[in-house]
Amino acid sequence: MKHIIFITLISLVTIGAFAQKKTDSVRISDKKKGTSIKVTPTDLSSGKFKIGLAPLGVDLGLTTLIDNGSFTLQPKNDFLSYRSWKSSNVGFDLLELGYRSGSKRFNVYLSGGFDWTLIRLRKDITIQKNTSALTYTNDTIHYTKNRFSSEYLRIPLSFEFMTNKDSRGKRMHFVVGPEAGLLLDGMVKQISEENGKQKIDNNYHFAKMRYGAFMRIGTSFAGLYARYYFNDMFENSPAQKGLKNFAFGLTFGL
Repeated sequence: MKHIIFITLISLVTIGAFAQKKTDSVRISDKKKGTSIKVTPTDLSSGKFKIGLAPLGVDLGLTTLIDNGSFTLQPKNDFLSYRSWKSSNVGFDLLELGYRSGSKRFNVYLSGGFDWTLIRLRKDITIQKNTSALTYTNDTIHYTKNRFSSEYLRIPLSFEFMTNKDSRGKRMHFVVGPEAGLLLDGMVKQISEENGKQKIDNNYHFAKMRYGAFMRIGTSFAGLYARYYFNDMFENSPAQKGLKNFAFGLTFGL
């Protein structure tokens, strides 16, 4: 999956460089003299494209499974029973290609970063790799940690709206938009007295591509976020049809 990351990030840089070049200068023609000159605008009231490293942009929250519209897992998915307060979502953005309006009240930007869903399983089971559908075995070993996780390259498109500054120079930020994701890896991490620490990488039928929507609200320093994915969490695994992923928590660096 490393080549996917490389191609995506290079694409963001290339698009941003082109957009920046298009906005850096304008050509003014003099029809009487038959000449034209290129000038760099100093008035940015019409807005400006920008590309570079994204702000802090870190999401730290909890992840929740929604089974066909219910927060309660169906019996066929009960093996995925998890510890709610230990199942987390972590993500951050690296690069950002954006447009800032002249009024500084509205921004739109495309980002590229990474996102992890970390499910802390309750039961002493092992999710099997390289199977025709998502399957597991019941183990006689007790695991002090049994984590089932996925890692995605995330590509959110953000529409940001900001209020006027208050008396302290602060303003509220409201951000909404769609998000796409490409699966990088899946993992089972187990810790037990018998086997110590074990890590097993596999795709585990996680959706290779996922799509959803997100929202953030807060100040430029910190706020709240929520993210919901419209497609199923797993693919080519009929028993998990309708099982989706919802995350919410704190976000830093709006």
